[in-house]
Amino acid sequence: MAVRTVAVDPEVAADRSLLDLVPDDHPVTWLRRGEGLVGWGVAALVRTHGPTRFSDAVKWWSETVARSDVRDDVAEPGTGLVCFGSFAFADEPGDSVLVVPRYVVGRRGDRTWLTTVDADAPALVNAQPPQPSTGLVFSDGALNSDEWMSVVADAVGRIGSGHLEKVVLARDLVATTDEPLDVRGPLARLADDYEMCWTFHVDGMFGATPEMLVRRERGLVTSRVLAGTIRRTGHDDRDLALAATLARSSKDLEEHEYAVRSVADALEPHCSSMNVPEAPFVLHLPNVMHLATDVNGVVHDDATALQLAEALHPSAAVGGTPTDVATELIGAIEGMDRDRYAGPVGWMDASGDGEWGIALRSALVSGDTVRLFAGCGIVGDSDPEAELAESQAKFVPVRDALSGP
Repeated sequence: MAVRTVAVDPEVAADRSLLDLVPDDHPVTWLRRGEGLVGWGVAALVRTHGPTRFSDAVKWWSETVARSDVRDDVAEPGTGLVCFGSFAFADEPGDSVLVVPRYVVGRRGDRTWLTTVDADAPALVNAQPPQPSTGLVFSDGALNSDEWMSVVADAVGRIGSGHLEKVVLARDLVATTDEPLDVRGPLARLADDYEMCWTFHVDGMFGATPEMLVRRERGLVTSRVLAGTIRRTGHDDRDLALAATLARSSKDLEEHEYAVRSVADALEPHCSSMNVPEAPFVLHLPNVMHLATDVNGVVHDDATALQLAEALHPSAAVGGTPTDVATELIGAIEGMDRDRYAGPVGWMDASGDGEWGIALRSALVSGDTVRLFAGCGIVGDSDPEAELAESQAKFVPVRDALSGP
């Protein structure tokens, strides 16, 4: 493949949203605070399955890089040959995907660039805007509210009996529209409303995740861990008091500690000089607040960003503790197929640098049907009604993005 990356004239790029450039042609997205990567078209694609889905994707990417002729005039992370990926949560069922777009436009700071693969450079003009969806209807997914609370109560009982310490249970909500959904509309609203999150779309999986599973950039590794949630009220004074309550909550601190420990343990074989803060901070998002910790390290082997994501998945933040017991319980009682929900989603370049988030606050679109997902960390003193309320809060970003103008 012939891959070319060139700088874009600042005057052409000024004051334009990257999403405005993307046509309805297999769009891909990874954006935060107006920066990141967007792409369209398909130059190469692989689907992988089962327990070797990560290693098979890594092998395919290595072979793709080896047979590519790359000229990169920008030399930033995300330039040159880039793939986007979305991976299934569990070994079975579900498939995973890596895709190389025909065109990628990236932005970092005051630099904007264009990458083409076996193609001439297109004119960077605003694409035809997405058509709004009509006839939007929401309905229960695999379980209704009462059924899901019963599953939570079952999990609490198992935790109390000593079978495990924590399990993350998810539920889904189904939306249908009159016509196939143009995902660019919800993506634009998510990027505007949740600019502190990473807005993503790969092969139908889209959302705005607050959780960076792993970033690898020039030898440095970062993972943002979120576990412990409280819903915002919209009143500043009240929300500050709630944030203080969250920071002191033994239930949430316990859940968070499990998640941080699982990430640190997974990264430790690949990293040196790791920094694991002793206490979390409170991350404020428009609809919720989370306990958050940034774990940092220096890579001392040649593990790519995707291989680090494989080592981290599933963390306690999306699986539980102990991981093998928790994931087995998820399969036994959750009552739905997660597909690519809570799996790694992101991008990687030819050097192995990249960013992989966790597909949270997300949905999977297929034609006129959208499955929304939300999950909650269940520990010994979890209350099913409170967990249901938390899950409903986590549906809000995508639900509002679908319902918007």
